[in-house]
Amino acid sequence: MTTQRIEKIATTPDWYAPYKISQAVEANGLLHVSGQAGIDEQGRTVSGDFLAQGRQAFANIERVLAEAGADLGDVVKVGIFVTDMATNLDKVIQLRGEFLREPYPADTLLEVSALAQPDWQIEVEVTALAR
Repeated sequence: MTTQRIEKIATTPDWYAPYKISQAVEANGLLHVSGQAGIDEQGRTVSGDFLAQGRQAFANIERVLAEAGADLGDVVKVGIFVTDMATNLDKVIQLRGEFLREPYPADTLLEVSALAQPDWQIEVEVTALAR
């Protein structure tokens, strides 16, 4: 019988701990990274600029993946949530090109009415292969 395990992955500081959320978990060879927004290590939104927030969100994902010994090349699925699709679709495509490579991961892109903080414009989650 195989024992299943779920392991918490966190950076220091763990900006999600107060909210009872794991930054990521490893389960059965996959890393499931919680949605990351454009916040710095102190939990402050980086700016009102969509691309700046998006770049910070991907940088946060990179930090969490690195803590698990992985990187963006291990990503198999991306979920991107934006508050204004019409204005930012081209910018989302630009962010994908900056951070992701062939073969591009499967992707879900959704417009949402709001994110956890009113000044957040984008949140990104990923599933990656654990090494």
